[in-house]
Amino acid sequence: MRAAAECFAVKGYNVPLEEIADRAGVGRGTLYRNFKDRMALALAVFSRDIDDLEAQLDMALPIEQLMSAILHRGAKAAALFTRLAIEVKLDPEHLDDFHQLGTRVSALLQPLVDKAHEDGLLRPELGTKDLLLCMRMASGLLLPQMAEKEVQAHIDAALSLLMRGLCAS
Repeated sequence: MRAAAECFAVKGYNVPLEEIADRAGVGRGTLYRNFKDRMALALAVFSRDIDDLEAQLDMALPIEQLMSAILHRGAKAAALFTRLAIEVKLDPEHLDDFHQLGTRVSALLQPLVDKAHEDGLLRPELGTKDLLLCMRMASGLLLPQMAEKEVQAHIDAALSLLMRGLCAS
């Protein structure tokens, strides 16, 4: 899946599956046995990214630090998601699968939103969808060629601005 993510990021959604298989060091048949189509492979890449994010997040962090960690860890996935969204017209089956990924991310963020509400750090009418939208907006500022220091500076600036609009008081 790492090879697929790299190939999708560099060459787009229509990269030949043979190229992905070569990069992964497997035969083309291995891809076809494990993924019913190209979109199933892309969905598996995103699902793996959500799994990794869930395993690495420290939900005890303050909301702004946690959002920063999510943005930082998810920068490549967000760029890939945006690229695929531009290049691919989803059929209803795959659209449902993408919505399920969004539901997983919302469930992952719900404890953060609940804690932020309890602590008075997030306006009561805002929820996970609002937080996700803000993070998508902030991730749109990140470019693949940015140096690590520049990525963090953009994340910090965007979150500082967004948190002023999200926070209670």
